[in-house]
Amino acid sequence: MTVVTAAIALVGCNIGNKYSVGGTLTGLTGQGLVLQDNSRHDLGLSSNGAFTFAGGIKNGNTYSVTVRTQPSNPSQTCTVRNGSGTIDKANVTNVIVSCTRTGRFAYVANQLSNNLSAYSINSATGFLTPLGGSPFAVSGTAPVSLAVDPNGRFLFVANSGSNNVSVYSIDTSTGALTAVGFPSPTGSGPDAVIVDPADRYLYVANFASNSVSAYAINSSTGVLTALVNSPFTVGAEPASLKIDPSGNFLYVTNFGDGNVAVLAIDSATGSLSAISGSPFNAGPGALSIAVDAAGTFAYVANERAASISQYSINATTGGLTSIAGSPLTTGTSPESLAVDPAGRYVYATNVTAINQVATYSVTPSSGALILSGSPAAAGALPVAIVLDPSGQFAYVANDNSNDISVYAVAGTTGVLTPVSLSPFGTGNQPRSIAID
Repeated sequence: MTVVTAAIALVGCNIGNKYSVGGTLTGLTGQGLVLQDNSRHDLGLSSNGAFTFAGGIKNGNTYSVTVRTQPSNPSQTCTVRNGSGTIDKANVTNVIVSCTRTGRFAYVANQLSNNLSAYSINSATGFLTPLGGSPFAVSGTAPVSLAVDPNGRFLFVANSGSNNVSVYSIDTSTGALTAVGFPSPTGSGPDAVIVDPADRYLYVANFASNSVSAYAINSSTGVLTALVNSPFTVGAEPASLKIDPSGNFLYVTNFGDGNVAVLAIDSATGSLSAISGSPFNAGPGALSIAVDAAGTFAYVANERAASISQYSINATTGGLTSIAGSPLTTGTSPESLAVDPAGRYVYATNVTAINQVATYSVTPSSGALILSGSPAAAGALPVAIVLDPSGQFAYVANDNSNDISVYAVAGTTGVLTPVSLSPFGTGNQPRSIAID
């Protein structure tokens, strides 16, 4: 009887020996998005969350998910990750479709003034205008790192002074912030925060306790729930976090050890486990890590070594392999790195001279960096750089001059040009920037 019941259950999950293909959509605000699989099944989507194609694909056959029609009103660009493969006796649930558009709001964590500066972004010029109610008070102390979830609904803030992470809901019309619940405890000295591409999990690097805290995100409220077995042990003084575009691996720079820990992310639970070969060597003072949008190359700013480590990424294992010529000597201490959305340029703050931003072109075949043109002047002690999702503008937080430098990015050369009236004032000691 048990055998018969099991057989019936198996058939119920897989009628006709076909398996479903689906995943998660994030960031959609426009209308008219249509996905297509290689069985010519069209799937129109109007809201973020889980999706599944109609019909099914037989075991052993290939699947491929593409964007047939991009959304409009507003215009967006949606990209597919984990979109192709071969059916292996299981439904496919890990396709990630991410939609982006020009940034609308910018948020800055001011460590010494214990608040958040918030701005609207002029999509044509990059000009920043303070929002009504800005700066917003934080529910912790010494905010140092920010992350906006992929759907643009919540802002997460790591508070290094109070050892916790705060959550704020974002008014999608005005950009205003409202605190959600109470801060969630972290380890000691939280220094970086990141959300996975499917908008399910949040991770915090605890600089003083050598660990990463992990949480599940309530998709409706933004409230955090600590995962089982969290926090997870990493190396000495974890300072920066990045997740590959497919959401499979978490990369952690260990400042004290001068290396990079690579942790596999369990998509079902959010749990972390070290991959084979981890950690991977970087340089003394490994501080900031950047991964290109294709998940092909990674770069680490080594503050104490005045260099940038360069790697190719194994998409299957997450492992890092040093690129020929790595590490690249920079002359002075690099503080923060960012890759443009097209993967053509890497920007580094405080590299070729004090209080400047250097531009490096990426060699497409190898990922090797080549210094490109003259550096752009920044404010005093530029500690963080981000690019808006469209790649049109770059934003740099200047810790000692209490302001944000804003640059227009030349599409063909990557050159940075200050926008009108830049820099823009912040609170005391701006440490991090997030764009929604």
